[in-house]
Amino acid sequence: MIGKKVLETEPVPVAQVKEALEDFALEHELTYEQNLTLDHVIKFSKLESEESNKLIGELEEVVKKKYAIKITDMLPEDLADLRLLFAKERIPIKNEDLEQILEIVEKYRTE
Repeated sequence: MIGKKVLETEPVPVAQVKEALEDFALEHELTYEQNLTLDHVIKFSKLESEESNKLIGELEEVVKKKYAIKITDMLPEDLADLRLLFAKERIPIKNEDLEQILEIVEKYRTE
């Protein structure tokens, strides 16, 4: 890894990581770390990549993309879970926005 540097970072949803690793595994042998990551995302991904992208798109109307991705990965069930996501953040979020986020998430949880 000498001489390599990070040019940019962008958060991606767990479903997209799962899809990328599964595609990569078809052509290449996964390393130990990649296998651990694949096992983790298989266990914890709750939506397919297409559904998660739709949910992120809807959530971006209310919050920034990085928060939309966190919410999509966790699919919080109530206000307490949702507040935990924003506990360390310095941005104030209104209760109306939190309730709107939960309504959006609920549509994708039941499918």
